Amino acid sequence: MRVLVVEDEKRIADFLSRGLQSAGYAVDVVHTGGEAIERVHTTEYDLVVLDLGLPDVDGLQVLQKIKNRKTIPPVLILSARDSVDDRVRGLEQGADDYLVKPFAFVELLARARVLLRRGQPTPEKLQVADLSLDCIRRKVTRNSENIELAPKEFSILEYMMRNRGRPLSRTMIVEHVWDMDYDGLTNIVDVYIRHLRSKIDDRFPIKMIHTVRGIGYMLDAPETAQSAGAEQVIA
Repeated sequence: MRVLVVEDEKRIADFLSRGLQSAGYAVDVVHTGGEAIERVHTTEYDLVVLDLGLPDVDGLQVLQKIKNRKTIPPVLILSARDSVDDRVRGLEQGADDYLVKPFAFVELLARARVLLRRGQPTPEKLQVADLSLDCIRRKVTRNSENIELAPKEFSILEYMMRNRGRPLSRTMIVEHVWDMDYDGLTNIVDVYIRHLRSKIDDRFPIKMIHTVRGIGYMLDAPETAQSAGAEQVIA
């Protein structure tokens, strides 16, 4: 899941970025309305956290630009404007939720998760053969055995399961899970795929994560993976 934080106060922006990253999300941060408008037109986000008091463009104008896109991410307004009129105006103009500053991060995270679930057309629980992932409780099991994953490992696995049977390039995985662009040199995806394989594949006879030559990786049941031309890698 990729989140855009639009906040001109660096202290708050850093706080939000660290908290959301710790919860397993990829986070981009911008400090002006102009930057926000540019980002939402070039990058697909699952959620936008939007401050209204921006230095160049009013946040409500940014909201209108976001809502004019074909693919519209949910928007959570985070603002010091605390009057009923301000909240009503924000919601009427298309915001999906409105949280007043100062705020508790646990509440923001809970509201963000609700909006992310609402925006996902896929089920809250993902299943591939005997591998199960609970998106809400963030739990993974295989053959009814609990598997502990680090936040980034969970995010990669969720992304792969949501795209079951689809070959995913390293670029796609990095840009979806990390708040960085793939530079063609990093082996970070390969490292995390090895970690995932050690946890969800190595102890089980049926392997789920497959290498697709010349592309990247794919998660699927063996019969589908073979038909797609994937080659299973034995570590």
